[in-house]
Amino acid sequence: MKRMIIFCMLFFCSAMMLTAASPRTLKYKQIKNKIEDLQRMVKDKDAELLHTPENLVEGCLSTAVTCFKKGVQKLQPASSQDNGVFHKTIRIVNKLTYRDSGEHCESYETKTCESYEKKTPKEFLKGFENLMQMVSRVHSSWILFDILQTITDILSSYPY
Repeated sequence: MKRMIIFCMLFFCSAMMLTAASPRTLKYKQIKNKIEDLQRMVKDKDAELLHTPENLVEGCLSTAVTCFKKGVQKLQPASSQDNGVFHKTIRIVNKLTYRDSGEHCESYETKTCESYEKKTPKEFLKGFENLMQMVSRVHSSWILFDILQTITDILSSYPY
């Protein structure tokens, strides 16, 4: 009975933790929203083509994040009226930090930014948005894994 009560309490606490977004998850969501804003403001015609990472693999995302951050620096606003807001949005996106373990990268061909195909600024930003969805999903799965691991550790420490 005691074990069942502890399990229920842990289950309730973990459910509450999952509904509350972590600060990092909120930051990823903010950056994804800023990327969507940039898609509306960016100059796409007669603009420099940008190296756009594709076919990303979980565990090897930090290299792609670095490539996208470099490419964002080359974006230009579609109109001079958007200049201030555009550059402020770029600064927010550049605050993105992401590090992964890199342990799954041995089997994946590590590429330099310049080895990726060049695409238009809007296609580049769409790829960056997809990367942010993947980063957010990976981060959320690690939070869930940590919670489940904690519950397992606690339950295994109690004798039958």
